[in-house]
Amino acid sequence: MPETTSHPRFRESSYSGSITQNCVEVANLPSGAAISDSQHPQGGHIAFPARETTAFLNAMRRGEL
Repeated sequence: MPETTSHPRFRESSYSGSITQNCVEVANLPSGAAISDSQHPQGGHIAFPARETTAFLNAMRRGEL
């Protein structure tokens, strides 16, 4: 079954800590990515276009954020 923005398959970051239980989950979408708060999954998710996702990741890699 292909992922859609209404039912993405989220995964936790490998950097998630078991001590704090705080985690932002991410899911690949056909048009980009979605993020969700693992502590409040009922709150839904936010979808981002591929271009914005790439710009965010590049800024993180460069230490700008």
